Amino acid sequence: MAKVFIYPTNSLILYDLVERFGHEPLAMMGRVHEKITTPGIDSPPININPEDPKYGLKYAAVEVPSGVRGRLAMAGPLIEKAEAAIIVNDSAISFGCMGCARTNEMVKYMARQKDIPILELEYPNTEEEGKEFVYKIADFLKSLPGAKENNREGENE
Repeated sequence: MAKVFIYPTNSLILYDLVERFGHEPLAMMGRVHEKITTPGIDSPPININPEDPKYGLKYAAVEVPSGVRGRLAMAGPLIEKAEAAIIVNDSAISFGCMGCARTNEMVKYMARQKDIPILELEYPNTEEEGKEFVYKIADFLKSLPGAKENNREGENE
């Protein structure tokens, strides 16, 4: 089983595909879950502690807007754990919007700098492109160590 970083980091579609092939999706939902279920966070929906803003400085300078640092503090550890990555460029907002162009560029840059297998795709705009998109992702995920076969009916073996 490989740890696969997905971008956009909140794409439920990519998350599901990675899971179906027996890999661990590294996504923002998991990081947020950690934040809201960790003892010591007393004020959801803020979900930060005094150390979180400092942690973001590992990825961006103090002059960088706090929103960028905050997003990088969440995405950075995911990229550090990644053994592979899927990056989808120019996706529709409903596919998984990250909300910040500067953060998006930095996240993609950080993923590309790692020495890991990366599948980079353009978001599909037609049904045919959509099918090809899913086939490419499936082939990529099957090529990773620990992948499990997934039959057409959606049942895992």
